[in-house]
Amino acid sequence: MRETDTSEGVKRITVSMPDETFQALDRLVQQRGFDNRSQAVSEMIHQHAAQHLGKIGTEVMAGTLTLVYDESKSALLRDLSRIFRDHIAEVISSQHVLLEDEHVLEVILMQGPARILREIANKLVTCKGVKTAHLTLTPHLIPPLHAKRAAD
Repeated sequence: MRETDTSEGVKRITVSMPDETFQALDRLVQQRGFDNRSQAVSEMIHQHAAQHLGKIGTEVMAGTLTLVYDESKSALLRDLSRIFRDHIAEVISSQHVLLEDEHVLEVILMQGPARILREIANKLVTCKGVKTAHLTLTPHLIPPLHAKRAAD
Protein backbone atom coordinates (compact mmCIF):
# COMPACT_ATOMS: atom_id res chain seq x y z
CA MET A 1 0.00 0.00 0.00
CA ARG A 2 1.42 3.34 -1.04
CA GLU A 3 0.64 6.52 0.92
CA THR A 4 0.91 10.16 -0.15
CA ASP A 5 0.10 13.47 1.56
CA THR A 6 -2.33 15.99 0.14
CA SER A 7 -2.58 19.68 0.94
CA GLU A 8 -5.79 19.34 2.99
CA GLY A 9 -4.52 17.01 5.74
CA VAL A 10 -5.94 14.03 3.89
CA LYS A 11 -3.83 10.93 3.18
CA ARG A 12 -4.12 9.19 -0.17
CA ILE A 13 -3.54 5.44 -0.47
CA THR A 14 -3.69 2.96 -3.31
CA VAL A 15 -5.59 -0.26 -2.64
CA SER A 16 -5.75 -3.37 -4.80
CA MET A 17 -8.72 -5.72 -4.57
CA PRO A 18 -10.30 -8.59 -6.49
CA ASP A 19 -12.77 -7.60 -9.22
CA GLU A 20 -15.70 -9.05 -7.25
CA THR A 21 -14.87 -6.84 -4.25
CA PHE A 22 -14.42 -3.83 -6.54
CA GLN A 23 -17.87 -4.41 -8.07
CA ALA A 24 -19.41 -4.76 -4.60
CA LEU A 25 -17.77 -1.46 -3.61
CA ASP A 26 -19.23 0.32 -6.64
CA ARG A 27 -22.71 -1.07 -5.83
CA LEU A 28 -22.33 0.13 -2.23
CA VAL A 29 -21.27 3.61 -3.37
CA GLN A 30 -24.29 3.87 -5.65
CA GLN A 31 -26.88 2.34 -3.29
CA ARG A 32 -25.83 4.34 -0.23
CA GLY A 33 -25.31 7.58 -2.14
CA PHE A 34 -21.64 8.19 -1.40
CA ASP A 35 -19.98 10.88 -3.52
CA ASN A 36 -17.12 8.54 -4.42
CA ARG A 37 -15.30 5.31 -3.50
CA SER A 38 -12.91 7.14 -1.16
CA GLN A 39 -15.79 8.38 0.96
CA ALA A 40 -17.26 4.86 1.17
CA VAL A 41 -13.94 3.22 2.07
CA SER A 42 -13.17 5.92 4.65
CA GLU A 43 -16.58 5.44 6.31
CA MET A 44 -16.16 1.64 6.40
CA ILE A 45 -12.68 1.91 7.95
CA HIS A 46 -13.97 4.41 10.51
CA GLN A 47 -16.80 2.04 11.51
CA HIS A 48 -14.45 -0.93 11.74
CA ALA A 49 -11.94 1.05 13.82
CA ALA A 50 -14.74 2.13 16.20
CA GLN A 51 -15.84 -1.50 16.60
CA HIS A 52 -12.26 -2.54 17.30
CA LEU A 53 -11.75 0.21 19.89
CA GLY A 54 -15.06 -0.75 21.49
CA LYS A 55 -13.85 -4.33 21.90
CA ILE A 56 -10.59 -3.26 23.52
CA GLY A 57 -12.62 -1.57 26.24
CA THR A 58 -10.31 1.10 27.63
CA GLU A 59 -11.03 3.77 25.04
CA VAL A 60 -13.53 6.46 26.10
CA MET A 61 -16.35 6.43 23.58
CA ALA A 62 -19.80 7.89 23.08
CA GLY A 63 -22.65 5.60 22.26
CA THR A 64 -26.31 4.91 22.05
CA LEU A 65 -28.08 1.97 23.57
CA THR A 66 -31.43 1.16 22.00
CA LEU A 67 -33.79 -0.88 24.18
CA VAL A 68 -37.23 -2.32 23.55
CA TYR A 69 -39.00 -3.46 26.68
CA ASP A 70 -42.39 -4.39 28.08
CA GLU A 71 -43.27 -1.76 30.68
CA SER A 72 -46.04 -3.92 32.14
CA LYS A 73 -43.42 -6.03 33.95
CA SER A 74 -43.84 -4.93 37.55
CA ALA A 75 -40.26 -4.28 38.65
CA LEU A 76 -38.71 -3.43 35.31
CA LEU A 77 -38.86 0.37 35.46
CA ARG A 78 -37.37 0.33 38.97
CA ASP A 79 -34.58 -2.02 37.81
CA LEU A 80 -33.78 0.15 34.78
CA SER A 81 -33.70 3.30 36.92
CA ARG A 82 -31.39 1.62 39.45
CA ILE A 83 -28.91 0.69 36.70
CA PHE A 84 -29.04 4.22 35.26
CA ARG A 85 -28.38 5.71 38.72
CA ASP A 86 -25.52 3.27 39.35
CA HIS A 87 -23.93 4.61 36.15
CA ILE A 88 -24.90 8.27 36.39
CA ALA A 89 -21.42 9.33 35.21
CA GLU A 90 -21.88 7.43 31.94
CA VAL A 91 -25.62 7.80 31.25
CA ILE A 92 -26.16 11.26 29.76
CA SER A 93 -29.80 11.20 28.70
CA SER A 94 -32.56 9.02 27.36
CA GLN A 95 -35.56 9.34 25.11
CA HIS A 96 -38.39 6.89 25.14
CA VAL A 97 -41.28 6.35 22.78
CA LEU A 98 -44.41 4.43 23.62
CA LEU A 99 -45.05 1.52 21.27
CA GLU A 100 -48.03 -0.79 20.93
CA ASP A 101 -48.91 -3.45 23.50
CA GLU A 102 -47.23 -1.74 26.47
CA HIS A 103 -43.83 -1.80 24.79
CA VAL A 104 -41.36 1.08 24.94
CA LEU A 105 -38.50 1.99 22.63
CA GLU A 106 -35.83 3.76 24.66
CA VAL A 107 -32.60 5.28 23.34
CA ILE A 108 -29.97 6.01 25.96
CA LEU A 109 -27.05 8.33 25.20
CA MET A 110 -23.88 7.34 27.07
CA GLN A 111 -20.18 8.16 27.22
CA GLY A 112 -17.34 6.43 29.02
CA PRO A 113 -14.88 3.57 28.69
CA ALA A 114 -16.23 1.09 26.14
CA ARG A 115 -15.95 -1.77 28.65
CA ILE A 116 -18.24 0.03 31.11
CA LEU A 117 -20.76 0.93 28.38
CA ARG A 118 -20.91 -2.76 27.39
CA GLU A 119 -21.39 -3.70 31.06
CA ILE A 120 -24.33 -1.29 31.30
CA ALA A 121 -25.86 -2.77 28.14
CA ASN A 122 -25.41 -6.30 29.51
CA LYS A 123 -27.06 -5.38 32.83
CA LEU A 124 -30.01 -3.78 31.06
CA VAL A 125 -30.62 -6.61 28.58
CA THR A 126 -30.81 -9.16 31.40
CA CYS A 127 -33.65 -7.31 33.16
CA LYS A 128 -36.91 -9.23 32.98
CA GLY A 129 -39.09 -7.56 30.34
CA VAL A 130 -36.28 -6.20 28.13
CA LYS A 131 -36.82 -7.62 24.64
CA THR A 132 -33.79 -6.25 22.78
CA ALA A 133 -30.74 -4.10 23.41
CA HIS A 134 -28.35 -2.79 20.78
CA LEU A 135 -25.22 -0.79 21.65
CA THR A 136 -23.59 1.43 19.03
CA LEU A 137 -20.26 3.08 19.88
CA THR A 138 -18.25 5.86 18.25
CA PRO A 139 -14.83 7.28 19.11
CA HIS A 140 -16.20 10.81 18.57
CA LEU A 141 -16.85 12.27 21.99
CA ILE A 142 -19.48 14.58 23.39
CA PRO A 143 -17.85 17.89 24.38
CA PRO A 144 -17.61 18.53 28.14
CA LEU A 145 -20.94 19.79 29.44
CA HIS A 146 -19.29 22.28 31.80
CA ALA A 147 -16.09 24.07 30.88
CA LYS A 148 -13.33 24.14 33.47
CA ARG A 149 -13.03 27.52 35.14
CA ALA A 150 -9.68 29.15 35.59
CA ALA A 151 -8.62 29.70 39.19
CA ASP A 152 -9.72 33.12 40.40
